[in-house]
Amino acid sequence: MADSNADMTEKSNAQVRQQSAISSRGQQQELNEKTDAQVRQQSAASNLGERRKLEVENCYEATAFAFDNWKKWLILTAVFYCQISMNFNAAIYANGVPGMAEDFGETENTIRLGQMAFLLAYAFGCELWAPWSEELGRFWVLQASLFLVNVFQLPCMFATNFSTVLAARILGGLSSAGGSVTLGIVADMFEPMDQQYAVLYISYASCAGSVIAPIAGGFVEAYLSWQWVFYLQLILGVVAQTAHYFVVPETRSSVMLDKTARRRRKAAIAQNSGSEPSDMTLFGPNEFRGNFVERTAFKECRDLMWRPYHFLLTEPIVAFLSLLSGFSDALIFTGLNSFGMVLTLWGFGAVPTANIFFSSLLLGYTLGAVFFIPFFRRNTKAIERGNGQLSAIKPEARLLPLLFTSVLLPLGLLGFGFSALGPPLVPHWIIPQVFIVLIGIANLAIYVATIDYMVAAYGAYCASATGGNGFCRDFLAGIAALYVNPLYSNIMPGTKWQLVIPTLILGLTAILLVIPVFIFWKWGEWFRKRSKFAESIAKEREEKKPARDEAIIKSRDVSRMGTALNSPVGSRRPSLDLGLLDQVLGRGVLGRHAIVTDVPQTAMDSVSHGLNSELDEWDSRS
Repeated sequence: MADSNADMTEKSNAQVRQQSAISSRGQQQELNEKTDAQVRQQSAASNLGERRKLEVENCYEATAFAFDNWKKWLILTAVFYCQISMNFNAAIYANGVPGMAEDFGETENTIRLGQMAFLLAYAFGCELWAPWSEELGRFWVLQASLFLVNVFQLPCMFATNFSTVLAARILGGLSSAGGSVTLGIVADMFEPMDQQYAVLYISYASCAGSVIAPIAGGFVEAYLSWQWVFYLQLILGVVAQTAHYFVVPETRSSVMLDKTARRRRKAAIAQNSGSEPSDMTLFGPNEFRGNFVERTAFKECRDLMWRPYHFLLTEPIVAFLSLLSGFSDALIFTGLNSFGMVLTLWGFGAVPTANIFFSSLLLGYTLGAVFFIPFFRRNTKAIERGNGQLSAIKPEARLLPLLFTSVLLPLGLLGFGFSALGPPLVPHWIIPQVFIVLIGIANLAIYVATIDYMVAAYGAYCASATGGNGFCRDFLAGIAALYVNPLYSNIMPGTKWQLVIPTLILGLTAILLVIPVFIFWKWGEWFRKRSKFAESIAKEREEKKPARDEAIIKSRDVSRMGTALNSPVGSRRPSLDLGLLDQVLGRGVLGRHAIVTDVPQTAMDSVSHGLNSELDEWDSRS
């Protein structure tokens, strides 16, 4: 019995020693592998030199610039809806003012502070979110923004006092990322020479959202409780966030290149097939600047967030065009009150009936968008004649449509002002609507052309330049909520001029603000040469132009090889085997989404000969 126990103990000890040895060997093997990886990485670093930065020009296919055209426009359509939702939130609040004033026992002027507070907070919120979208990526920043805006609708829906509504509106405005991020997505996917239609599309959404809101809000004000103003905002917001989550991927180039660089470093360290030793020292644009803490240091964030305001205060182009853009947008929020006042002269007293006339603005926006198309085609042809060089047309050429449309703003205001004399001097209600259409055309044109011009003039700094534009639009629209009622109530009250003089004042102001458009169209180059930002961008573009153009051309060539040679519906020809092409090129081009910078001519000849032989053989059999 004792011998049996001794044998069992000895066997057990042997098993323990065996398991310990196996574990020790496994740990030693793992340690050796880690050590080997570190040695390889250190060796590569010493042999290859300092860290290398992965640029867009070196890896164009890994960025959103290389997305298929249908994918870009699908993404833009989801962003289009998000932009409508954001501007809808700002404008529909006015239709809840009478109901909230009655329930909370406050004056309507007091309740309108909620609209002003939202727009002012929106103006600052856009500038707060924009730098983080460039650092962390567009996707999660916009998701966070949409989520917070939806959350802050809840206190408004169930509020029992105005203080709750006011606080929630301020937080909702600060949470709104707005055009600073949505226009950033456009810049992520389109080169400056190709972006005009995309800018027009998103700008149209921004303007349309502010007009759809009072049309829908008129029926809410007439037939539903004021809480439905916030119910509708939440419904549209949830749909917008859902659409964005499932349709819109990350588009920020620096974030996408960081991921590509990390993947390539990992593959190189693990010595995966197709990897290159030099990839061990490859870092993305953000990684190259340091770790997250270093990149988000107080000084860095302070400088980045201050830059839009710096542009607004020191760059004449940004300052004067942003004032014009902000003034034209503020007119829409002025119209939330004044349009209805004027239309009562023809008996349109019911809120929904009066608000339907906001469709005149929507018609103006649509006509304004169509008006831009011939100018876009003209610019595209000029760039093509210049071998695809953006410098083939001066940035000031982007202002050409505005020379014709900006004058419609004072013309529309003056005409609308005199039409407020009403019958019998102005016999029909269609007359003020015609002038509202002119205001709509001018408003959209001012927004699109000023954004397009700033992008062309300021390049990499365009986010700061357009940020100043967006700030003025939201800030001046917020201020409009304060002055619109006194403006239309306290000037010659009780006379036929009560509604005329205020609009004429706005029309004369518009004349002064339109003048800089003609100055910049004629002498804009003079101003740009005296701007350290615009001038440095012009030089940088010239330096990077050859590498960028080569990357774009090769990207499109690879795309054509994968699509043009694929068999269309009903075709009997075989499609191109992209995997085979990838192997022949020898660098994992398509699998790793990297631009091939050096492909031997013999390899390309081999690919071409092989494909032609295969296709000819198929045709002969057919």
